[in-house]
Amino acid sequence: MDKKINYIAPKNHYEILDGLRGVAAIMVVAFHVFESLNGGDRFKQIINHGYLAVDFFFLLSGFVVAYAYDDRWQKMTVSQFFKRRLIRLQPMVVMGSIIGAIFFYFQTCSVFPLINQTPVWKMLMMMVIGFTLIPVPISMDIRGWQEMHPLNGPAWSLLFEYLANILYALFVRKFSKPVLAALVFLFACLLTQYLVMGPQGDMIGGWSIDPVQLRIGFTRMLFPFFAGVLLSRYGKLIKVQGAFWICSLLLIASFSAPRFGGHEHLWINGLYEAFCIVILFPIIVSIGAGNDLNGKYSAKTNKFLGELSYPLYITHYPLIYMYFAWVTNNKITLSNGLGVGLMLLVVAIIIAYICLEFYDKPVRNWLTKRYLMRYSKG
Repeated sequence: MDKKINYIAPKNHYEILDGLRGVAAIMVVAFHVFESLNGGDRFKQIINHGYLAVDFFFLLSGFVVAYAYDDRWQKMTVSQFFKRRLIRLQPMVVMGSIIGAIFFYFQTCSVFPLINQTPVWKMLMMMVIGFTLIPVPISMDIRGWQEMHPLNGPAWSLLFEYLANILYALFVRKFSKPVLAALVFLFACLLTQYLVMGPQGDMIGGWSIDPVQLRIGFTRMLFPFFAGVLLSRYGKLIKVQGAFWICSLLLIASFSAPRFGGHEHLWINGLYEAFCIVILFPIIVSIGAGNDLNGKYSAKTNKFLGELSYPLYITHYPLIYMYFAWVTNNKITLSNGLGVGLMLLVVAIIIAYICLEFYDKPVRNWLTKRYLMRYSKG
């Protein structure tokens, strides 16, 4: 008979954290819709801090990775860990690049001046490079926004996610709790220093291959990801009633708060965002991980939101590019464009669900059987 060996079954999910990931992903799409309608003016944005969802994702990822793998290294090699992470993340990276290529020439506008100058062969080359997550330099830009992944901008955060996983597997997993705590404290100081004393007063950025943007990207990744690892190891969870709703409201409120301090006092907004990332988000994760859902329907809803979150995040932005071009070309106002923005959200969710059910799940299942399960005849 066949006997399975060298296969590590996945652990149970934190149901509420799954749901919160979905809430954050939906807020990201809403943030980008409003950003398109106000021309990207960070001082007039309605869901002003929606980009902090990325920092929340990094925190969640660190927490979940540590929970899933910290106690498994005696049974698992580094290469097996990398295989598992690639199988989990890479299929949708490929799909995001394909969707970005499909919609690319529908995004022409004055804000994206390079689209009309880009031949099909070059766009397809960018699509294939996007499959690998290899960042492209500014000199290879095909849009005009200097993105390291010009067909699907949010892929930059997946690159930093991979870098965080590499650091975890090679080094950080071996650190003791005190050493990791000291490292996380240092990262928190660096993040706070950038936010309070830096030139922006916010965490916007990380998507270009230049010193300024790379600094933002590493700053955004290092604290939340490894704070999540530390939080998982210490296991200080908070018990409350109605945890999912409390956490969801805290997330929505923190993302929707107005810009603080204006142009004159950028540090005030920076202090607010430092508070969200360093204090509030870990508290939300502690509450979410510390409580169970009551009822079969609630568990299914949170599971669905969790499964949908990553496909939604990594596939929605090509639609945003197209929406931004429509708004720019037709001088669309907030009142005139909000209905179409709501339709975009619905379409983005439908596309993400189709990708999840008919591509991501089947591909991951096949890759898991092919590369993570080993059989011996017995």
